[in-house]
Amino acid sequence: CNTGRDLDVAQGRRSSHPSPSLDPCRLRADNRPTNHVKPHELFKQVDPAIVAELFTTFRDEERDVYKSALASLAQSRKLRPVFIQKKPVVEQIAWMHKTLKLRGSDMIGEHLLQVWFMKFQQPLLMGFCDGMGIAHNGEGSVEGELPAELDVAKLKETVEGLYADFNPKVVSLYLYLFNLQRPGGWDALTDTLANDGRIVLGIDPEPQPEPEEASAGEAEAMAEPEGEPDVPEGEPDVPEEEPDVPEEEPDVPEGEPDVPEEEQGEGKGSTPPGSTGCP
Repeated sequence: CNTGRDLDVAQGRRSSHPSPSLDPCRLRADNRPTNHVKPHELFKQVDPAIVAELFTTFRDEERDVYKSALASLAQSRKLRPVFIQKKPVVEQIAWMHKTLKLRGSDMIGEHLLQVWFMKFQQPLLMGFCDGMGIAHNGEGSVEGELPAELDVAKLKETVEGLYADFNPKVVSLYLYLFNLQRPGGWDALTDTLANDGRIVLGIDPEPQPEPEEASAGEAEAMAEPEGEPDVPEGEPDVPEEEPDVPEEEPDVPEGEPDVPEEEQGEGKGSTPPGSTGCP
């Protein structure tokens, strides 16, 4: 079978349109910003529980996709997959999520999201297509071309229904991803993404309580002595940036037996980077 290699979220295949610009600062012909986010930025903002659900579903239902994603991400970081495979499953998923937040993982990340929605979120896709009057094959795969424009009134009503029937965080992720399926996106959907307060990818921050006004005596007692340095002398500076993922890992942790040479190799059946299809 084929799990939908290079699937388009809405069509179940790669669109005939050229790949959309994912540069959030790029201006269109009319000098309006595209207001797009790149796939790695989606993974930075999305609720980690959604990413855990994505990988857990692949591991349980489409093991080849899971293995291929792990291998591709490991190779993108110049690591052998065996190093990640030796970790507990929870740590494997956390590592893959962390790696998908890197700019170089955009192609793999977008493909994983496409396959997940097409195979495991079909009711949501069908609801969107039905609400927008887009013909599909009964499983959310569009038949024909994507519409040139999205009707504002239909979009508003459709979005209302999706948020009432499905996980709001999954709906938000789908709307962002769908808007990447056409160069420049759709004006109506871009405006909705920018102005609808329900479209939130991550966990809503808890409101911070307003600080109470302190009396003059308390303020003086809490004030730091003048001239006291922020960091004690001799304390090393914290580096401004740390690598998201270590470039190298030791071949074998201390105290653990060596991994046989055949296990350390890339594997005869490994899938090349960027491909998550199963035979």
